[in-house]
Amino acid sequence: MAAKSSLKNHAIVCGYGVVGQKVVSILLEKKIDFVIVDSDPATVQRIAELKYNVVNGDATSSRVLKDAGIDYAKAIAILIDNDAKNLFAVLTARDLNPGIFIATRANDPFAKEKLMEAGADYVVLPQKSASKEIVAEITK
Repeated sequence: MAAKSSLKNHAIVCGYGVVGQKVVSILLEKKIDFVIVDSDPATVQRIAELKYNVVNGDATSSRVLKDAGIDYAKAIAILIDNDAKNLFAVLTARDLNPGIFIATRANDPFAKEKLMEAGADYVVLPQKSASKEIVAEITK
């Protein structure tokens, strides 16, 4: 388990739920260095056992994002299943690194608008994306 990241030009993945795990698998395929931030001790233990770089803590915390190397990161994916926490994490990330690319998720279309206003570069609504993919497959 990493206490502090020394990576540069890496991605930070905040939240190792279903969406976060998928993002990590794609980063591995593309050979992009990453650090995972998660606040659940059991999840952090699992991540450490996988030998991935991990920081235990809340992604809304400046200290935690600094430990994840936000000063030197090229991108951050904020994937917590809580729109308010995502909003706060976007504000914190943008404040700490004005040039970082910020991608996040939203559960509510209103939250998507607020996340963009707060400084997110890309916001996805997972339920909407999944629905579109399912309909595309059904109508083939």
